[in-house]
Amino acid sequence: MISTNDLQDIKKEKILEAAYQRFLHYGYSKTTMNEIAGDLSMSKALLYYYFPDKSQLYTDVMRRVADEYLGLLSNKGDSFKDLCEAFQFEINTQHTFMLNNYNFFDYFRLNEQNLPDLIWQIVEQVHQTEKDLLVNAINAEVEKGIIKPIENPAEIVELLLDALHGVRVSAQSYKKTMFPNREHLDEIRKKRLVLANIFIKGLMY
Repeated sequence: MISTNDLQDIKKEKILEAAYQRFLHYGYSKTTMNEIAGDLSMSKALLYYYFPDKSQLYTDVMRRVADEYLGLLSNKGDSFKDLCEAFQFEINTQHTFMLNNYNFFDYFRLNEQNLPDLIWQIVEQVHQTEKDLLVNAINAEVEKGIIKPIENPAEIVELLLDALHGVRVSAQSYKKTMFPNREHLDEIRKKRLVLANIFIKGLMY
């Protein structure tokens, strides 16, 4: 027999999935709690019982979205044939995930100067996981003797990620917003791949 807590968890998961689909197709600003409740044939009062406001609901959905992305990174593990493949994987995986969830992230465009602390914690976890993946890839190449030992691989990767972030910003420097337009994403991806290749060659020679 399913317990009351299990039923509540199931209902909460259904809310999160319905909210994700709304945020994904219409964006945060054009999604209302009434619409999410309607999609679930649920009263608005019951929806608010689980999530007091749309911002908290978005944050919980963001946690699920981030977990999916982190799963993509973790599943690959350290199975890269070389450093180039590792960096290409990180850049291309992030690009595809951003493209597939583009409308969902309109919350960042609307609130990029005032994101809640919980959102920043999720962003930091994602950043740390990306950094760990690339640091492990560098250490693996050192162990193979392909590149010379590096004293501070974490700092080196942090510097590269900052540089890749700069590529994203510079691609639309004519705008004040830091979040790229959808039509710029592929151009940004290509530039990041070029920069990563230059970085890798710098480690090798």
